[in-house]
Amino acid sequence: MIEALFYGTLTGIALCLTFGTVFFSLIQNSVDNGFRTGVKIALGVFVSDIIFVFCAIFGTTFLPDISNFQHWIAAGGIVFLLILGVNNFINGQPNIAYPKTRFGNLLYYFTTGFLLNALNPVNFITWVTIATYIRSNLHYHMGQVTVFFTASVIAVFLVECAIAFYANKLKRFFTPKVVLIFNRVTGIVFILIAGQIAYTTFLK
Repeated sequence: MIEALFYGTLTGIALCLTFGTVFFSLIQNSVDNGFRTGVKIALGVFVSDIIFVFCAIFGTTFLPDISNFQHWIAAGGIVFLLILGVNNFINGQPNIAYPKTRFGNLLYYFTTGFLLNALNPVNFITWVTIATYIRSNLHYHMGQVTVFFTASVIAVFLVECAIAFYANKLKRFFTPKVVLIFNRVTGIVFILIAGQIAYTTFLK
């Protein structure tokens, strides 16, 4: 159990350092709107990861039996990332009408984190691959698998909260010019990842 806990924690940390869309969104929104905003995004990612892990452990038979289901998910992710990417790149500092109520604010950022994570098929494939590996190569029983994935998703959430915290602490270094450049770079990253998903899903 200790081994499963240790490896699960390391896996969660490693998954946070892949510099994907969630990483850049966390930094951007934490700098622009504060640490709590980053935590709300991380919470959305956390819930999405729990769903992915549940599917990876217990299978996907309960999911809707829709023809080319994965392709529809990928297409939704591509559109979502392209909208975010183009908006960031063109505007630099997007003038989005963020909800003013506390619940609306939470729902907006939670949904953003959830969709950024859930609409990227690579994330689900990653969790399935990890589940297959620890069962077939490490020969973990169900208890160890549960401990491993619990440690992983909690580690992901805590590391993302830490990223949001330190990004906000470094806010004084983000001058308007730096923020403009960073937001445009983030937009390019979103567009490139959308292109990568399109290539691996529809063209490769």
